Amino acid sequence: MVQQEQQQQQDRLFTDSNFTVKRIYHPSTKKDNYNNDDDGSKHPKREDAGKYPYTRGIHPGMYRDRLWTMRQYSGFGDAKLTNERFKFMLEKGQTGLSMAFDLPTQIGYDSDAPHAEGEVGKVGVSIASIHDMHKAFDGIPLGKVSTSMTINSTASTLLAYYIVVGRSQGFSSSQLRGTTQNDILKEYIARNTYIYPPEPSMRLIGDMIAYCAKEVPSWYPVSISGYHMREAGCTATQEVAFTLANAIAYIETCLDRGLKIDDFAPRLSFFFCCTIEFFEEVAKFRVARKVYAKILKEYFHAKNPKSLQLKFHTQTSGESLTAQQPDNNIVRVAIQTMAAVMGGTQSLHTNSRDEALALPTQESAKIALRTQQIVAHESGITKAVDPMAGSYYLEDLCARMEDAVWKYLEKIRKMGGSVRAIERGFFQSEIRQNAYRLKKEADGQQRILVGVNRYEDADEEQPEILRIGSSVEMQQREELKKLRASRDRTKWEKAVSALSSAAETDANLMPHIIKAVEAEATTGEISDAFRSVFGRYEPKEVF
Repeated sequence: MVQQEQQQQQDRLFTDSNFTVKRIYHPSTKKDNYNNDDDGSKHPKREDAGKYPYTRGIHPGMYRDRLWTMRQYSGFGDAKLTNERFKFMLEKGQTGLSMAFDLPTQIGYDSDAPHAEGEVGKVGVSIASIHDMHKAFDGIPLGKVSTSMTINSTASTLLAYYIVVGRSQGFSSSQLRGTTQNDILKEYIARNTYIYPPEPSMRLIGDMIAYCAKEVPSWYPVSISGYHMREAGCTATQEVAFTLANAIAYIETCLDRGLKIDDFAPRLSFFFCCTIEFFEEVAKFRVARKVYAKILKEYFHAKNPKSLQLKFHTQTSGESLTAQQPDNNIVRVAIQTMAAVMGGTQSLHTNSRDEALALPTQESAKIALRTQQIVAHESGITKAVDPMAGSYYLEDLCARMEDAVWKYLEKIRKMGGSVRAIERGFFQSEIRQNAYRLKKEADGQQRILVGVNRYEDADEEQPEILRIGSSVEMQQREELKKLRASRDRTKWEKAVSALSSAAETDANLMPHIIKAVEAEATTGEISDAFRSVFGRYEPKEVF
């Protein structure tokens, strides 16, 4: 009897969210999922794409009418190197830009700051001043391209740079299109590139949302991100729940400032991970759309249909890539690409085969882009609006995940919302526990990783990788020295002083940041002005 139970346990299979996978699936008989025909027969409710609750997609025609934006994440070294990569990828068919920044830029330090030593240009491009931003987009008309910037704590400064560069090219703010990630809550949860405490950080995000609603109407001022929480170890269900809980916090921040829901909700966007658990990932995107639409309609009482639509960017999972046998990563990324497309993403970045080793080489980045293009033009999956609809397995996953998401959201609400839950360490603890489970499964070979814990090659050769030398840091330091010597010091002092003074009031800070940028204040100087008023965030140790 014991042996039989053990065998039954071994025969049970689970998704990454720990949902049991049955051997075979039949139509559900749940009343709320089915309608009755006049003859008494049952059929699934006929939800349509482009209509509430948008489970099947936010546009009626989806990719039959327009493909997703192919937005490869690029940025390394200095602005000139990044500009060259941007132009190369656009030449190869990329349809949108996505900008990666180095750690000093992300946490508000200039290239010559002691904290920046050894990190300049390493994990993204170094942008220390408006001059760097001009170089990064030299020859790229900002009014004719959509740019996503993966930046959070210093997002307001980088958006100000972008606006000023656009103006210098002859484009008004209203002509600029793109996204700033600008999701500080997930930084406290999983990524840790925060600067200020939560309250002033949320204030900066509210300022950006309010400013963009009036001055940069085609810009998405925040991309509420589940990606980093998923990469840190959470399940697909937790990714949806935690991301939507954070979205509620941002929405409430804007409402508290006196904004009306339909004035800003259409320009909220999201960013999700796509791992290799194919069906669960497709289900995740469907559930996220449906739950978000219900929250906006039933809780926030949004009237504009565009406010109810969850628009999201997807990135294939970097955490799933392996340093061993890196060419296998091309296959992993292809599967994840198809899941993201089946799930209805609006834009997509496909990771490169060598990203477990270093920043991608130009050739690897091209292969990643070609993966998207092959899926778009050769696979045939873009011909149907929602090709996975009607799958018994998928529908079962959707029903169970949706139920689990609502339970998490209610639990977080009872804690007082996302900020309180973060302060209590709830998100962090949940992610940590699941990450530990995944590691144990890999170590025990319950989770097979090809080339890592099975099918290893002892004599495999590593590919050529991209290396960023110390010359970039030295060059950036020299450029900053010249900038500080040549700028109008009186104009700079006045702008930085006004910025600090405004931070002590409840004024919208975006106009003051733009004036500081125009006065040639640097990324670090603007961040220091805020640090002097807001202070720095020091996390409590959570066990």
